[in-house]
Amino acid sequence: MSDSDQKNIDLILITIGVLICVAVGLFVLARGMNNETMAQMKLNDPAYQAAVNERIEPYGQVTLDGEAIAEDVELTRVTGAEEAPAPMTGAQVYNAACLACHGGGIAGSPMTGDSAAWGPRIAQGADLLYQHALEGYQGAAGYMPPKGGRSDLSDDEIIAAVEYLVQQAQ
Repeated sequence: MSDSDQKNIDLILITIGVLICVAVGLFVLARGMNNETMAQMKLNDPAYQAAVNERIEPYGQVTLDGEAIAEDVELTRVTGAEEAPAPMTGAQVYNAACLACHGGGIAGSPMTGDSAAWGPRIAQGADLLYQHALEGYQGAAGYMPPKGGRSDLSDDEIIAAVEYLVQQAQ
């Protein structure tokens, strides 16, 4: 191959390289313009704007005494807290929480009304029975979860249930 042939091949390769770089540059430029155009079209789309406005719409409106209230505003008057429900009786707590285990002697629990099983426990004193019911108890016969697994019940309701169980065993 002659020296002039090599120069022609080098010139062709350089030309192809420049054309490839120009094509890649045009591709990157077109892609960038497309992304900007699509983003603008999306931002100007009425459905998109409605969705954004719905998401950022205020949840409510505060009006002070003496201020005029718009006609189309749905009013929700804030009142004081509702009265707390009355505490459950011992029998109600027993039926709601204790019956599941103590009704059938599940997990070693003494059955309701079983004087032989309850006698030694009652002999230890009411305070210990209350403590085991409130804080839970792990004994040789089984396991009692704190508040019978019902942490939503008050201490007084649990104590009332213990007293109910003791009455049933006597």
